[in-house]
Amino acid sequence: MKNIETLIRDIPDFPKQGVLFKDITPLLANPEAVRYCLNGLLELTERQKIDKVVGIETRGFFFATLMSLELEAGFVPLRKPGKLPYDTIKEPYALEYGMDALEIHEDAIQPGDKVLLHDDILATGGTAQAACKLIEKLGGEIVQCNFLIELSELRGTAKLRRYELRSLFTY
Repeated sequence: MKNIETLIRDIPDFPKQGVLFKDITPLLANPEAVRYCLNGLLELTERQKIDKVVGIETRGFFFATLMSLELEAGFVPLRKPGKLPYDTIKEPYALEYGMDALEIHEDAIQPGDKVLLHDDILATGGTAQAACKLIEKLGGEIVQCNFLIELSELRGTAKLRRYELRSLFTY
């Protein structure tokens, strides 16, 4: 698809001063663009055996659920604290603009599950690193971490060196 990156808009100073936010909502509103990105993300997986696709709240949910269907795998949401209704485990992490935490249901991943972790953006790597820790605490084996967008200047890959990393777009 031509000019797909024009559907990813820059929002300066969001959510705080000095942050350049990559807004994917125009892309999500375009079915042709969504299909193009989904196919690209699936190609990045090389159709490896995946038992669970884990998506990080909230924008990671969009493509993670679609990939889980195509890969015939379960979908597991990672959420901010207090958003999941069942027993959870928690992992704190640093953002480029503060601190936060992620939670996962304690029964969401079974020991030995082959896991694909997906988020929309890899920035500093803190969120994805926390997600990997949660998956591994439950006994999951991370086959790949994949992202719609990687912001290379923020060096998020440094925190995730032990994992296979793939991104559809790099800025």
